[in-house]
Amino acid sequence: MDWNNPVQAFPSTSGAGVAAADQARAFMARVYRWMFLGLGITGVVAVYTASSPAILRAVIPMIWPLLIGELVLVMALSWAAPRMTGALAATLFLLYSAFNGLTFSTLFLVYQLASIGQSFLLTAVAFGALSAYATFTKRDLSAWRAFLFIGLIGVVIAGFIQIFWHNPGFSFVWSCACVVVFAGLTAYDTQKLRGLYASSGYRSATSLSVTGALMLYLDFINLFLALLRLFGRRR
Repeated sequence: MDWNNPVQAFPSTSGAGVAAADQARAFMARVYRWMFLGLGITGVVAVYTASSPAILRAVIPMIWPLLIGELVLVMALSWAAPRMTGALAATLFLLYSAFNGLTFSTLFLVYQLASIGQSFLLTAVAFGALSAYATFTKRDLSAWRAFLFIGLIGVVIAGFIQIFWHNPGFSFVWSCACVVVFAGLTAYDTQKLRGLYASSGYRSATSLSVTGALMLYLDFINLFLALLRLFGRRR
């Protein structure tokens, strides 16, 4: 059985297949709950920080150390979460979400509040549609893996270039590429998680749910940032 293909992983022609499908839905519900909790913490921390001039003044000079700390934390969590206890993985995920909220507070200095809200709503609609497609399609999305991996490397490199070379045309192309890559990753990762759960023997593990939540959280956040750069109105 190919765990990359959830169509094969969850047959529906037997009682065992129906039970497996029910377990997969329950697992994905836990993943989404963790993801939404992380997004909620990020949003609350970002809004609270942006509304407090004293905290915001303390955050702005620390933005680069915070970003570097986030990068180290998310890399460590991505690698080690499957090996951690569920409680530790959940704690680190929520801590990372809070750190993200601190850095995201600076977005309120750059973009209009209504524009941030519209971009978030657009991201939520797109994310929901892509997740639904990945859940119900009969197509095996594992074929997208090579394209998405190359695309991810490309947008990361372009992001570093963007830090030192501010060019409107380059920024527009980079943001468009980010939308394509992270939209694809949203669908791919959603389907991949169902396969990973099947390959685990349908065992319920908090660490696996948190790992999946982190994957989808990162897809959502990066898709949101790309759409905000494309459609956001600056102050």
